[in-house]
Amino acid sequence: MRPYLPAALFAFAALGASAESGLDAKSIRTAEGLRESAMRGSQAYAIVESLTTEIGPRMGGSEAYDRATVWAQAKFKALGYDKIWLQPVTFPVWQRRSESARVISPYPQHLVLTALGGSESTPGDLRAEVVEFADLDALKAVPDGTLSGKIAFVNLKMKRAKDGSGYGPVSNVRRTGASEAARKGAVALLIRSVGTDSDRLPHTGMMKYEDGVARIPAAALSVPDADLLANMLRRGKPVTVEMNIQAGFSGSKTEYNVIGEITGRSNPDEVVIIGGHLDSWDLGTGAIDDGAGVAITMAAGALIGDLKQAPKRTIRVIAFANEEQGLLGGKAYAEAMKGVMDKHQLGAESDFGAGRIYALHAGVSAESRPLIAEIAKVLQPLGISPAEGGGPGPDISPSVPYGLPWVELQQDGSDYFDYHHTANDTLDKINAQDLDQQVAAYAVLAYLAAESKMDVRPEPPKAGN
Repeated sequence: MRPYLPAALFAFAALGASAESGLDAKSIRTAEGLRESAMRGSQAYAIVESLTTEIGPRMGGSEAYDRATVWAQAKFKALGYDKIWLQPVTFPVWQRRSESARVISPYPQHLVLTALGGSESTPGDLRAEVVEFADLDALKAVPDGTLSGKIAFVNLKMKRAKDGSGYGPVSNVRRTGASEAARKGAVALLIRSVGTDSDRLPHTGMMKYEDGVARIPAAALSVPDADLLANMLRRGKPVTVEMNIQAGFSGSKTEYNVIGEITGRSNPDEVVIIGGHLDSWDLGTGAIDDGAGVAITMAAGALIGDLKQAPKRTIRVIAFANEEQGLLGGKAYAEAMKGVMDKHQLGAESDFGAGRIYALHAGVSAESRPLIAEIAKVLQPLGISPAEGGGPGPDISPSVPYGLPWVELQQDGSDYFDYHHTANDTLDKINAQDLDQQVAAYAVLAYLAAESKMDVRPEPPKAGN
């Protein structure tokens, strides 16, 4: 958990008391009104219900994502946005076709797995002996060629954490493990799913091959199946697994970021951006990852749009394309906007499920922190406190090097990785009242950032960056 340090709280309070935030009493009252309105009930749950029911899974490159694009445009229009536009994103298309696995000997059993995004196919049924490793370092430590003709199995367990801090170490196995295994001579990679559940449902996710290294197939076992395979290996007999994965890249496609705007009344060319990613993996219906984020930010923008008077700056809500396969929509946005990033007042993204927000982190200059302190005061009744640390949302992170100031509204992700990238990512995991709290927070943040007279500056780069 990122700490609620007293030093952080005092720093925010002192700045708020000693410097101008660029906000007047009327602006604060309006933000408080947005907060209370959202808490009485927002449109967020209805939006994510619509997306998961009418579109469902919508992997980048699929026909379903094309339908999601049309859906998002129609939803922005129905919510009363002033301007709706598309931003192209072109990328290679990866498809999952079929996948299966079983233990051949000495204890024949079916195994539940799923191909990792970007994986190549097996040459039909691939049979090989399995060698287990506790983590990626253990795999790296064996000499090259050690695993010739074998399947590498990395069985690293993810730790549950409110802030999701257990994700990094295990996701690195998913992203880079195939090339490490190939370097050692392996013919395939199996990993323990990057998840904190005990369901017999594997977690997919993107991986990437290194140039010049054999592209061996890679898949994730469900957590119980990883335990099952480890138990077999513990008995000391060679374990042979047969796996068949049919997947791969086929051509390229252009899809779109879908963008809705509430036009600013006096500085319309200056923007505050909020959003989530519209795509999802193909196993579930993309409810928490990231239908919830799209719904929260769409509803927050619409709430601001319902005001009698728009804020000074434009509110831009972005439904990003193909985040799952490499932040491709976020990168396209950054590249298109890098010349006008100085017109971006602030950015925030909702992409950590549907749990309530509990902390506020900010990547802004010291001169800009009085505004963040004022926003924190309005967010306090929602159970949100300022804290140190944090980082920008995935899709806005490519814009940060070009000068985008960012805020992170940190959600409670205690159970997020129970469902992340699985068939269990479905609407029943979402509580409508939790979404309302998040809509309230994003509406307050976006409105006050757009209304302030202050010109927010990004946090200076740290030494060595």
